[in-house]
Amino acid sequence: MNKICLSVAALLLSYLIYGQHTLQVKVLDAASKKPLSYASVSAKGVPHGVTADSTGLAQLNVPAGPNTISISYIGYEHQTVQVVIPIDSILIVELTLSEEEEEEVLIQSTRSSRTIQDIPTRVEFVAGEELDEKANMKPGDIRMVLNESTGITTQQTSATSANASIRIQGLDGRYTQILKDGLPLYAGFSGGLGLLQTPPLDLKQFEVIKGSSSTLYGGGAIAGLVNLISKTPTEERELKFHVDVTSAGGINTSGFYAQKFKKAGITLFASRNSNSAYDPSDVGLTAIPKFERYTANPKLFFYIKEKTQLMLGVNLTTEDRTGGDIEFIKGRKTTGYTETNNTDRISTQFLLDHHFNEKRQFTLKNSINYFERKIGVPNYAFDGTQRGTFSEATYSFHGERSEWIGGINLVTDHFEEVQLTTTPSRNYEQVTTGLFIQNNLKVNERFSMETGLRGDYVKDYGFAVLPRLSMLFKFTPKLSSRIGGGMGYKTPTIFTEESERLLYRNVLPINADENQMEKSYGINADINYRTRFADDKVSFSFNHLFFYTRIHDPLVLESLIGVPVYQFKNVDGHFDSKGMETNVKLGYGDFKLFLGYTFTKAYLHEGAVKTENYLTSRHRLNSVLLYEVEEKWKIGLEAYYFSKQQLSDGATGQSYWITGFMVEKLWEKFSLYINFENFTDSRQTKFDTIYTGSIDNPQFRDIYAPLDGFVANGGLKLRL
Repeated sequence: MNKICLSVAALLLSYLIYGQHTLQVKVLDAASKKPLSYASVSAKGVPHGVTADSTGLAQLNVPAGPNTISISYIGYEHQTVQVVIPIDSILIVELTLSEEEEEEVLIQSTRSSRTIQDIPTRVEFVAGEELDEKANMKPGDIRMVLNESTGITTQQTSATSANASIRIQGLDGRYTQILKDGLPLYAGFSGGLGLLQTPPLDLKQFEVIKGSSSTLYGGGAIAGLVNLISKTPTEERELKFHVDVTSAGGINTSGFYAQKFKKAGITLFASRNSNSAYDPSDVGLTAIPKFERYTANPKLFFYIKEKTQLMLGVNLTTEDRTGGDIEFIKGRKTTGYTETNNTDRISTQFLLDHHFNEKRQFTLKNSINYFERKIGVPNYAFDGTQRGTFSEATYSFHGERSEWIGGINLVTDHFEEVQLTTTPSRNYEQVTTGLFIQNNLKVNERFSMETGLRGDYVKDYGFAVLPRLSMLFKFTPKLSSRIGGGMGYKTPTIFTEESERLLYRNVLPINADENQMEKSYGINADINYRTRFADDKVSFSFNHLFFYTRIHDPLVLESLIGVPVYQFKNVDGHFDSKGMETNVKLGYGDFKLFLGYTFTKAYLHEGAVKTENYLTSRHRLNSVLLYEVEEKWKIGLEAYYFSKQQLSDGATGQSYWITGFMVEKLWEKFSLYINFENFTDSRQTKFDTIYTGSIDNPQFRDIYAPLDGFVANGGLKLRL
């Protein structure tokens, strides 16, 4: 009996084996004809699919007769092929990039020629389309784009003038380096208003690198850097206008023109932004100050030869800003508390780019900056001028597997104060000379590495040597990881969030003999996964980041005993920030859902004393639901949660939610939109106080929540 059973089993197995045929499928990129290793190949009715090898070849056992073969690869359009088995030759299938992956994104902040998918350094990228959506909410400045990113907050430093700074991963704003086209235009004295004076209409993209990044552009990028990339002219003319009005009394108008001709090109941006004094809480103080600002940024591009390009530009900004007692500002009182900020900014941009051949390139950059700011409150004024220059020369070699970039840069920063008080002069001059070299190496298809080394010499403070390393692991087309770390430094100045809140009153100057550079190191590691399922109808991506930054000898502002005078000193200890960020993106048809969570623990360690960093939410949630029908409708709903924050006066701020709703209808040449920002009207003045004392002599507390509350705005965007 056993022999009979074994014979029958053998016959059945033989039938199954001979009833199956091996189908060989080779999967290629339709454009480059390169093999797509790890492509998924499956057949309808066959329980298990297979994965292509490093040559793009997959072998699948299928039954004889007609078969439906499905081929998919992350970022490419799903393809279905009908074949009759047996087939005599290898089946060649060419996949094309899906619409959302078609445009290659080149990252400029790392000076590499690689796309964002192949750069080992973790770069967060905000595209022009998303910038356009955020412009519906804040057309006058870039705060909205930054504040709604995980791990980033824009911290308001003045209750009445609305000055703000960027904080990344729990670190103060002075540790974030802000660049425009790789040029540091917003630093030191000019940093407090930089966010408020940068409209988004002429920007092509945002690039954010979190963690110690001073190796790239020099001191100041301990928390990270934000690089604002401007639009450049193309053969097709671009002409846009944006008009926006708000329920808070704001009017924003801006225009942008760009076009490339045979040997020249031009971009021109101009805007006017204004707001009347606004107080939704009846506290008597402005939540939005009265201001009027004008901005112009013309640029000329000269295509001298096929391989040589020259760009010349100038940025002009002037603004008058007054906040404080709203009754006095509106002329209903003869006296009252006010804070005025009158600023003038002029900066030039110069870029010379020459390609010796397809691989070798020389780039020369320069900017000259002039910034004047006058601050005034009753019985006190602060008036100063900052002049700075940035020059950089780089030579690069872009090979297929290895890139080398080397260069030298010179940075000057000169501040001169008009002596209006008995406080000793805060004038200073800093000169920094730097040498750097970077390498981007593609070891194989699964592993790439980016290394860098910078040496800076800072006048009066000595040398800073800054190594950097980033690694990219591509485990599969769906799963990858980046690990990176580096060192940073920050040269001491009086321009910090702490001194800004005091308007620099009674703040003593930096003493180069006593104060020293703050130095740091940091590391981050992430895991990134993306896929499609439900017959490619649903897209899913997941990114989880761990971060840690440690700053040695941090600079803090302390009051002298018994007198209202403040002095900076380096703490004999360290400051550290650690935590994690999680980002999830789901797409289904015309719907997209974005979810983000940030966990941050930031402490100052001074001996045995451990103090939590002020104004840092330990838990933060981001959520955005977007419905978008291409060229027809955009509808967005968003909600953001901020947990309790430690305040400098020993109190704890309340947790709160911020919500928003936006609708935009698009036509070929124009679009109309309406936005309801913070429609739940979350305001610090609803659940906490913003000052103590009298309305005529207020002593301001920390600002940790919005003050303007619910504001509706709407506008018109023209594309001619």
